[in-house]
Parts: sequence; structure tokens; C-alpha cells
Amino acid sequence: MNKNTFVLSTKTLFLIITLSTIAVILGMYKVTNTSTASSNVYALSLAQQQPSSQPSSQPSSPPSHQIFNTTIFDLQSHLLNAIFNKVENSVVQITSKVPPPLSTSSQDPSNPDNQQNATALGSGFVYDTHGHIITNNHVVSNAKVVDVTFIDGNRYTATVIGKDPFSDLAVLKIMGNLTKPISPLSIANSSNLEIGEKVIAIGNPYGLDNTMTTGIVSQTGRLLSESSFSIPDAIQTDASINPGNSGGPLLNINGKVIGINTAGLFNGVGFAISSNTFMKEIPVLIEKGNFSHSYLGLTGTTLTSDLTSQFKNVSKTFRGVYVNTIIKNTTADKAGLRGATTDYYGQKHGGDIITAINKQNITKIDQLITYIDQQTKPGDTITLSVYRNGHYVDLKAKVMARPSSIIAAAAALPSKPNPQHP
Repeated sequence: MNKNTFVLSTKTLFLIITLSTIAVILGMYKVTNTSTASSNVYALSLAQQQPSSQPSSQPSSPPSHQIFNTTIFDLQSHLLNAIFNKVENSVVQITSKVPPPLSTSSQDPSNPDNQQNATALGSGFVYDTHGHIITNNHVVSNAKVVDVTFIDGNRYTATVIGKDPFSDLAVLKIMGNLTKPISPLSIANSSNLEIGEKVIAIGNPYGLDNTMTTGIVSQTGRLLSESSFSIPDAIQTDASINPGNSGGPLLNINGKVIGINTAGLFNGVGFAISSNTFMKEIPVLIEKGNFSHSYLGLTGTTLTSDLTSQFKNVSKTFRGVYVNTIIKNTTADKAGLRGATTDYYGQKHGGDIITAINKQNITKIDQLITYIDQQTKPGDTITLSVYRNGHYVDLKAKVMARPSSIIAAAAALPSKPNPQHP
């Protein structure tokens, strides 16, 4: 089955499912509206009939809505099975060795358990025909070499050629010759996603290889905390994403990748890195091994009614980003932004409130972080509109890249939430 045939067949099945659902609804509506009108006639006919002592020899037929429901269920099953069969050879299990934790009690060389590395499991998928595999940074951690296993059992050694701890992305390259050609997954534009759209997650949860789960897009544009920064434009889904699913694809109903599964907080709440986010980075990671993010150099939060009390003549309904601190010699510092101050009596006084960037209104810290990460690159000149002492001021500055010291610190430390640091 070629790619165009598959897309046509999935769209056709989805259309049939939709039309069948409408038919069921219309059928039930018709029954509901006719039942009242026919109730008196039905009661009269029952009164006139005598109870029969002979049981009917004809088997009863199932109601029409049950037949429709069964048909819809069968069509959905066939559709999901077709998607799985199409992509299963392109989803892999990734195995890496994790050194045992160093502690006073674990440094006894006579204990053989302390000499063994733990095994970490995750998922990934084929990016191109050159042997590049995409996964999460936290799946490979600090490993330089990992094992990649396909559904047919073929196992290869792969090197980690690029990674970005800030976006939780990593790229692997299969070493040596492949025993057979590999098929990259098609990638869709995640900006076209709609709330309620059906999605499919495939991976290896808890080491259970080639597991499929389904759900819907619960929300888009989420801010996902990772290390000391945040991943913008994340996809929230209720499809089950468990340990081992990390790095696997989140697919749309056409079997195209719209995200990389990265986190499952609890039942019904999972997150994926959107395709628009990772597709901006993957080619750079393959070429350079790292990715440079834009950096403002400030800490702040969404302005709340409580924080407005730190300002003079600012209404409780005023909206924008409250600037807390400015880091020296950064974009924010060179632009002339002012952070909050504390007087001799310990009373805090508000500084600048960011209301727009490049003429685009900003009302939440999420919007500021997303814009800086998605719409700018190091070297770009930006204009920040701020509210200061009762007046609006435009400040210009050249965007810098995140300092190497911050990158090194983020790579060395485990993930920790801090969504207020663009």
C-alpha cells in the first residue's frame, strides 16, 4: 500500500465513521420524537391483544442502533490497525546503560551489585533513510552509545550525535550497515491540530514493546517545564503516556507524526513536544550537535491583581508580564529593562511590565517565552514595549544565545520546573 492510498483509505474510513455516527444520532432522534405520538396506539393494541401461550419461533433482531454501534467500532478498529501496521517498522526501542548512583554506601567495591549499570528503556522513531533516530534527551541521558531495536528484532548500535536538554530532544545515528532499508515516518504540521482531534501514541511503556494507546488532543500551546527553562507549544493529550513511551511518536489519524511523547504526569494528562518545535531543531542537531536558543536574561511572571499593589496608579485589571530580576549583560539588561526593587523597609516596588514584543501584545509569561523561543533566533533585534511609571516605553535590543554556563548547568542537573525564566 503506497502512502497516498493509505491517506485516502484512512480519510474514507473516518468519513464513514462520522456518517455512521450521524445516522445513529438521527435514528435515535426519530425514535424519540415518534415514541410519544405512537404510545397511545401501542397501548390500545396491547389491550386488544390476548397473551399468546406459544413462544415466537422467530429469533429477535438486535436494535438498529446496536448494529450501527458495532459497525462504527469495527471501522475504528480497522483504521487503528491499519495505522499501526503502517508505522510499526519505524518505531524503535532504545536501551542505554545508566551508571549506578554514587553514595557512601554504594562505593564498596566488594559488592557486585555496585559494579553493574542499570538499564534505561525508551522509544524513538526513524527520521530519515540515513539511519537517524529521534528521541528524548532524557531517554539517552549522558550515554554516548545506545542500542536501537526494531519490531522485527533487528538490533543496532547507535551513537548520540546531537541533543538539546532545553527541548528534551536527542538525535541518534545507527552505526554500521542496515540489514534492510528503513522507512522514516511522515511528519505533519502541528499548528493544524484541533482540540478533540484523535491521536495515537506508540512506544514501549514499562518495556512492553510496540504498545499502542489512543486519545484526543486535550489542548495545544502548553508550556512544559524542562530543566531550568520551559518547552513552549507542547501538546496535551489524554492518551496514556507512561515510562518507556518517552521519545515515541504521537500520530494523527493519518498516521503522521504531530509530536514526540515526553511526559505523563498522571492518568489522563500527558504531553508531547510539537512537530513544529522539534522540526526546527532536528536538522541543526544533525549538523552541529547542539541548538542555540534565544535568551532574554530575566525572571518574571504573569502580572496578577496582587502584584499590581507594588505599583502606583496601576489598576488590578492591568495585564502584562511582571519583570522581577534582570541578569547582568544579557538581552534584557542591554535593552534597559528594569526589575523590581526592595526598599530599606523590605517593601517591594514593581519595575517594568512587558505589554508587547515586536508589536504583538503579551498578557502572560507563557506568551513571552513562546515568542522568544519560536519567533526569534540569536542575533535578531527585538522591540519590547513596557509600562513604566505611568508611561509606555519601547526598548530595542539584540537577542543573545543562552550562555554556555547555563547550558552546561542544565545538562548536568536533573529536570526541575521553572517556567518563569525566558
